[in-house]
Amino acid sequence: MTMTTATDHTLSGRVGALLERVRAGREFGANVYSTLDVLQVLYDRVLRITPETADDPDRDRFLLSKGHAVAGYYAVLAAKGFVPVEWLDDQGGPASRLGDHPDRLLVPGVEIGSGSLGHGLGLGVGTALGLRAQGRLDPRVYVLLGDAELDEGSNHEAIAYAGATGLANLTAIVLDNRSASHGWPGGAASRFTVNGWTAATVDGRDHEALHTALTGHDNHRPHVVVAVVTNGE
Repeated sequence: MTMTTATDHTLSGRVGALLERVRAGREFGANVYSTLDVLQVLYDRVLRITPETADDPDRDRFLLSKGHAVAGYYAVLAAKGFVPVEWLDDQGGPASRLGDHPDRLLVPGVEIGSGSLGHGLGLGVGTALGLRAQGRLDPRVYVLLGDAELDEGSNHEAIAYAGATGLANLTAIVLDNRSASHGWPGGAASRFTVNGWTAATVDGRDHEALHTALTGHDNHRPHVVVAVVTNGE
């Protein structure tokens, strides 16, 4: 299976233009813009998936847990050919397949329907566990979530279970914009490492650092990448 192919620089410019089509004069919050760099690195340099292999059982899986940040995701999917660019023009409209949260039944390339925060990592754990049970050792599961989601009890359970069972085919990506109400002693990564995960904390705008962190997992434990992004950057 091949990775996606556009260069990082080319994809970055194209995503920016496509996001303007989605925006259509609306104002997006920092939650949308904070996802763009991670999404670009994933779809350009990490994920082994193309529009042609979107149903291949040996594809990598990407799960967007913070579904309210879907606008950037749609722009990347359009840039990579998963959805027609024209779909962006009426995103959120009554007849549009591109809702304000992603729907896996309506949007090619989308793995889960996400809305209420705190569900994506548990679904990622289940997906990774299912792949391992099937003997599929090559596909990886990547879950993008926000730091505030870590306050949800479902994520505490998912983190503990993945660490205890050694789900080495799972990578969580935490966008840390310091929006969590309580935080965590030692930072977001410590929530995972105390449960046996490997971890890397990087600048969420630095594509090279993101790529190194996203591909720096080992073959024995789940991995988390904490991408630190300051709102307003």
